[in-house]
Amino acid sequence: MLKILEDLIILARERKKNPIKGSYTNKLLEDKFLVKDKVLEEVSELIQAVEENSNKIHEAADVLYHLMMYFEANSIKIEDIMNELASRKK
Repeated sequence: MLKILEDLIILARERKKNPIKGSYTNKLLEDKFLVKDKVLEEVSELIQAVEENSNKIHEAADVLYHLMMYFEANSIKIEDIMNELASRKK
């Protein structure tokens, strides 16, 4: 199941190295202001979906996608995040 997230990260890194013209992923990776705004927008939409009990899964997927792009656009490695989380285990 988490393979899908791994594939998304691999895709983002590949697109950073080899951009594809017209790619939405590349637009996000190249424009830190756009990707930040999209993360904020998608989180807001997720909160609204949860409160209204509608489209929660769709909106949660949007949040994860845009958050992964935000991390990659800002050179935040998911591996470092996972290591940080592992270090917090009690």
